[in-house]
Parts: sequence; C-alpha cells; structure tokens
Amino acid sequence: MDVKPFVIQRRKTRVIDVGGVKIGGDNPIRVQSMTTPKTADVPAVVKQIKELEEVGCDIIRVTVNKQEAADALPEILSQIRIPLIADIHFDYKMALEAIRH
Repeated sequence: MDVKPFVIQRRKTRVIDVGGVKIGGDNPIRVQSMTTPKTADVPAVVKQIKELEEVGCDIIRVTVNKQEAADALPEILSQIRIPLIADIHFDYKMALEAIRH
C-alpha cells in the first residue's frame, strides 16, 4: 500500500507571538486545546494541561467565567510551561481580572 503525505497549501500570513509560541508565516501548525475541569480546581487543570502538553499541545485555553477562575490563574501559570489563554464568557469584567493576574 502506497501512502502519500497530505500536502496543504498555506496562505501567507503574518507571524504573531502567543507567549513565546510563533503562529503564522512559515511556522508549524500549532495545536491548541481547552481544559475541561473547572478552572478553580487548580490540581485537576494543571494535571490535564501537563497531559495535553505531553501529547503535543502548544497552547492551552481555560474558562474564566467567574472570579474564582480568575483568582486561580496565577497558581496555574506557576505550574505550567505552555502559553495560557483566558477564554472569557459574556462578562468583560472577567477579561479585566484575567489581565490583572
């Protein structure tokens, strides 16, 4: 059986930096995922992030929909190596809290 790699034509895009991970241009296609535990459950979130990183995840998103989630961000960030994106739901105040942390 002859297997040929799938060839994709990529558009020229400009490069952006997300926490040290370059996206766009001629950089590799990046893998992003989102955690499933409640963000305030720091041990569960960190465990899942490390598992995702082990299998090739480059960037991770967490839900920041409550103050408790925003308050958990510094502790999560102190235990992971990949860039973290705060996924904000409906409340701009949570975006401001995430930035503050």
